[in-house]
Amino acid sequence: EVQLQASGGGLVQPGGSLRLSCTASGLNFDVFAIAWFRQGPGKEREGVSCIAGSDASTNYADSVKGRFTISRDNAKHTVYLQMNTLKPEDTAHYFCAASNRSPALCRDWYLGLGDFAGQGTLVTVSS
Repeated sequence: EVQLQASGGGLVQPGGSLRLSCTASGLNFDVFAIAWFRQGPGKEREGVSCIAGSDASTNYADSVKGRFTISRDNAKHTVYLQMNTLKPEDTAHYFCAASNRSPALCRDWYLGLGDFAGQGTLVTVSS
């Protein structure tokens, strides 16, 4: 059974930082692309960042470029999302997803049959 466990969310003041973690089990982690998505109150789901499995190339939504950094530790089956200079509009439920179709996930933010998603973690940016 494939499981994706996200952690690290919480309440942070504007300008603050958080690091989210996504730990996977039950899949050949090294070859899977891992992406972070978020859905804020009253908003549609948005692809935030993605990291490929093959070459660890990365992609970011324009709204987070320069503030968020994605990385992966294959030995720990974990992907990290370092979020700096957080803004109230970053408030959302964040979840991670895995796909062995890296271009579809990392370029098109596409989740389809055969892909996996976890439960996620809540990030609240507020003073």
